[in-house]
Amino acid sequence: MKTNIGISDENRKAVSDQLTKLLADEFILYTKTRNAHWNVEGPDFHTMHLFFESQYEQLDEIMDSVAERIRKIGHYAPATLTQFLQLTHLTEKGADKNDSMSFLKELLEDHESIIEFIRGNINPIANDFNDAGTSDFLTGLMETHEGMAWFLRAHFK
Repeated sequence: MKTNIGISDENRKAVSDQLTKLLADEFILYTKTRNAHWNVEGPDFHTMHLFFESQYEQLDEIMDSVAERIRKIGHYAPATLTQFLQLTHLTEKGADKNDSMSFLKELLEDHESIIEFIRGNINPIANDFNDAGTSDFLTGLMETHEGMAWFLRAHFK
Protein backbone atom coordinates (compact mmCIF):
# COMPACT_ATOMS: atom_id res chain seq x y z
CA MET A 1 0.00 0.00 0.00
CA LYS A 2 1.23 3.51 -0.84
CA THR A 3 2.67 5.59 1.99
CA ASN A 4 0.33 8.55 2.52
CA ILE A 5 1.63 10.61 5.44
CA GLY A 6 1.32 14.15 4.07
CA ILE A 7 4.82 14.29 2.57
CA SER A 8 5.29 14.01 -1.19
CA ASP A 9 7.01 10.95 -2.65
CA GLU A 10 9.86 13.16 -3.85
CA ASN A 11 10.37 14.66 -0.39
CA ARG A 12 10.19 11.30 1.36
CA LYS A 13 12.84 10.00 -1.04
CA ALA A 14 15.10 12.99 -0.35
CA VAL A 15 14.74 12.48 3.41
CA SER A 16 15.33 8.75 3.06
CA ASP A 17 18.52 9.44 1.11
CA GLN A 18 19.90 11.46 4.02
CA LEU A 19 18.78 8.88 6.58
CA THR A 20 20.49 6.06 4.68
CA LYS A 21 23.77 8.00 4.82
CA LEU A 22 23.25 8.49 8.53
CA LEU A 23 22.50 4.81 9.05
CA ALA A 24 25.72 3.92 7.24
CA ASP A 25 27.69 6.33 9.47
CA GLU A 26 26.07 4.84 12.56
CA PHE A 27 26.96 1.31 11.45
CA ILE A 28 30.59 2.22 10.78
CA LEU A 29 30.84 4.00 14.15
CA TYR A 30 29.22 1.01 15.86
CA THR A 31 31.78 -1.32 14.26
CA LYS A 32 34.68 0.92 15.25
CA THR A 33 33.37 1.10 18.82
CA ARG A 34 33.09 -2.71 18.92
CA ASN A 35 36.69 -2.86 17.71
CA ALA A 36 37.75 -0.59 20.58
CA HIS A 37 35.81 -2.77 23.03
CA TRP A 38 37.42 -5.96 21.76
CA ASN A 39 40.97 -4.70 21.28
CA VAL A 40 41.71 -2.02 23.85
CA GLU A 41 44.84 -2.70 25.90
CA GLY A 42 46.59 -1.01 28.76
CA PRO A 43 46.32 -0.41 32.50
CA ASP A 44 42.78 0.95 32.05
CA PHE A 45 41.64 -2.11 30.07
CA HIS A 46 38.74 -3.18 32.28
CA THR A 47 37.26 0.29 32.69
CA MET A 48 37.58 1.11 29.00
CA HIS A 49 36.31 -2.30 27.91
CA LEU A 50 33.10 -1.62 29.85
CA PHE A 51 32.92 2.01 28.66
CA PHE A 52 33.16 1.02 24.99
CA GLU A 53 30.52 -1.65 25.58
CA SER A 54 28.08 0.95 26.89
CA GLN A 55 28.79 3.12 23.84
CA TYR A 56 28.24 0.38 21.26
CA GLU A 57 25.03 -0.66 23.01
CA GLN A 58 23.73 2.90 22.58
CA LEU A 59 24.79 2.87 18.94
CA ASP A 60 22.96 -0.41 18.37
CA GLU A 61 19.73 1.25 19.53
CA ILE A 62 20.45 4.30 17.38
CA MET A 63 20.99 2.16 14.27
CA ASP A 64 17.68 0.42 14.83
CA SER A 65 15.82 3.69 15.30
CA VAL A 66 17.30 5.22 12.13
CA ALA A 67 16.43 2.11 10.08
CA GLU A 68 12.90 2.16 11.49
CA ARG A 69 12.54 5.86 10.65
CA ILE A 70 13.47 5.07 7.05
CA ARG A 71 10.77 2.40 7.01
CA LYS A 72 8.19 4.72 8.62
CA ILE A 73 8.52 7.15 5.73
CA GLY A 74 8.05 4.37 3.19
CA HIS A 75 11.55 3.34 2.11
CA TYR A 76 13.87 0.41 2.73
CA ALA A 77 16.93 0.65 4.94
CA PRO A 78 20.30 -0.37 3.53
CA ALA A 79 21.50 -3.52 5.25
CA THR A 80 24.68 -4.75 3.59
CA LEU A 81 28.29 -3.94 4.34
CA THR A 82 28.78 -2.93 0.72
CA GLN A 83 25.92 -0.43 0.94
CA PHE A 84 27.18 0.98 4.23
CA LEU A 85 30.68 1.50 2.86
CA GLN A 86 29.29 3.24 -0.23
CA LEU A 87 27.04 5.54 1.80
CA THR A 88 29.17 6.47 4.82
CA HIS A 89 30.96 9.76 5.39
CA LEU A 90 33.33 8.04 7.83
CA THR A 91 36.46 6.05 7.10
CA GLU A 92 37.30 2.57 8.21
CA LYS A 93 40.73 3.77 9.30
CA GLY A 94 41.40 2.32 12.69
CA ALA A 95 43.36 3.69 15.61
CA ASP A 96 47.13 3.47 15.20
CA LYS A 97 47.51 1.81 18.58
CA ASN A 98 45.23 -0.25 20.79
CA ASP A 99 45.42 2.09 23.75
CA SER A 100 42.30 3.77 25.05
CA MET A 101 43.36 7.33 24.13
CA SER A 102 43.85 6.42 20.46
CA PHE A 103 40.42 4.79 20.31
CA LEU A 104 38.80 7.67 22.19
CA LYS A 105 40.26 10.25 19.81
CA GLU A 106 39.10 8.42 16.70
CA LEU A 107 35.61 7.73 18.03
CA LEU A 108 35.22 11.33 19.19
CA GLU A 109 36.09 12.60 15.71
CA ASP A 110 33.47 10.28 14.21
CA HIS A 111 30.77 11.37 16.66
CA GLU A 112 31.53 15.00 15.91
CA SER A 113 31.31 14.31 12.17
CA ILE A 114 27.91 12.67 12.65
CA ILE A 115 26.74 15.59 14.82
CA GLU A 116 27.68 18.04 12.06
CA PHE A 117 25.91 15.91 9.44
CA ILE A 118 22.76 15.69 11.54
CA ARG A 119 22.81 19.40 12.42
CA GLY A 120 23.09 20.26 8.72
CA ASN A 121 19.97 18.22 7.94
CA ILE A 122 17.56 19.26 10.70
CA ASN A 123 16.26 22.49 9.15
CA PRO A 124 16.31 21.40 5.49
CA ILE A 125 14.33 18.26 6.32
CA ALA A 126 11.72 20.30 8.21
CA ASN A 127 11.59 23.32 5.91
CA ASP A 128 12.49 22.05 2.43
CA PHE A 129 11.00 18.55 2.62
CA ASN A 130 8.05 19.21 4.98
CA ASP A 131 9.05 16.44 7.40
CA ALA A 132 8.88 17.83 10.92
CA GLY A 133 8.79 14.31 12.36
CA THR A 134 12.16 13.31 10.96
CA SER A 135 13.57 16.74 11.84
CA ASP A 136 12.48 16.23 15.45
CA PHE A 137 13.87 12.68 15.42
CA LEU A 138 17.22 14.02 14.19
CA THR A 139 17.30 16.70 16.88
CA GLY A 140 16.98 14.04 19.56
CA LEU A 141 19.58 11.87 17.87
CA MET A 142 21.98 14.80 17.66
CA GLU A 143 21.57 15.39 21.37
CA THR A 144 22.33 11.72 22.06
CA HIS A 145 25.53 11.94 20.00
CA GLU A 146 26.47 15.17 21.77
CA GLY A 147 26.17 13.32 25.09
CA MET A 148 28.23 10.40 23.83
CA ALA A 149 30.87 12.79 22.47
CA TRP A 150 30.99 14.58 25.81
CA PHE A 151 31.73 11.27 27.55
CA LEU A 152 34.55 10.61 25.09
CA ARG A 153 35.90 14.19 25.28
CA ALA A 154 35.94 14.13 29.09
CA HIS A 155 38.80 11.62 28.98
CA PHE A 156 41.07 14.31 27.52
CA LYS A 157 40.68 16.84 30.38
